[in-house]
Amino acid sequence: MPRIAVVGFGRIGRSAVKAGLAAKLFTPAVIVDVAAADIMAALFEFDSNYGRWRDPVRAEDGSLVIGDAAISWLDARNGDPDWRELGIDLVVDCTGRATVRAGAQAHLDRGASRVLVSAASKTLDDCDAVLLPGINLESFDPARHRIVSMASCTTNALAPVIKVVRETVGIRDGFFATVHAYTNSQALTDQPMKERRDSWAAAENTIPSLSGASRALKFIWPDLRIEGRAYRVPVRTGSIVELTVRVETPTTAAALNDAFASAASGSLRGIMGVLREEFASARIIGETASSVVDLSLTAVSGGDLVSVAAWYDNEAGYAMRLAETAALLSGAAAG
Repeated sequence: MPRIAVVGFGRIGRSAVKAGLAAKLFTPAVIVDVAAADIMAALFEFDSNYGRWRDPVRAEDGSLVIGDAAISWLDARNGDPDWRELGIDLVVDCTGRATVRAGAQAHLDRGASRVLVSAASKTLDDCDAVLLPGINLESFDPARHRIVSMASCTTNALAPVIKVVRETVGIRDGFFATVHAYTNSQALTDQPMKERRDSWAAAENTIPSLSGASRALKFIWPDLRIEGRAYRVPVRTGSIVELTVRVETPTTAAALNDAFASAASGSLRGIMGVLREEFASARIIGETASSVVDLSLTAVSGGDLVSVAAWYDNEAGYAMRLAETAALLSGAAAG
């Protein structure tokens, strides 16, 4: 069986392991983090966003035990593990340090066959490929792609929408804005932060922020002319992104919604969903699709100015794609 290691057991690392276990995609052989295993066991079992995990979780004899599965627990402060000695096929790096090639290459140098980065690489030179399920994962080449980036949750939410619009009516140019749940990069109370706007309390403010999704989308579609930004708002998870573009072929809201619905039940099943009723962000919590198009919010002006809104659980949806991709890449690595 392929052996997967998860490095970094924060929000995305824990969510990816839960997705892998829930969908029976993988059980990690090794988890690496700087925190103590007993603290992380408690955080894994009792989650503020998603509630209690289905199985008991405990730390025991250098392992994290989830139900009946004993997963080796390594302290990151002891240095990089010898992945060759541990027989690891794939490292899923959720630390944020592998967004540059040197951070990811360190795992290969220690014997891992492949690295999956749970974030957008800084540049295309910092990875071998940016691959997203439902978008371009079929282009994975085991011989060439040893460092693979999964980009960001917002990139994964936008990409299915962009794919459908491009293939249906084409895109000339446009913008996006994501209204995004707050994240660990922000402050709990007012205090100086590296990014000035992040200095104000995340749970009390709407905070404009940069979004790297436009850069990552151009890694996939180099001719794409789209820019965007984020607005961090006081919700724990559950986000919505609005894409506004000028299209090449005149269209209607009804025609676009038909295309979204067709893709959601066909080529993008499980990746894209559609929402026909009116809901707020609570509806999306725990949703494992990358994005769910809110059909009632689709609008067209003058035939060529299009606005589409898609909900996404910025943790659960992205984590499921990460788990699916990890399962695929680890099989290729082991083979």
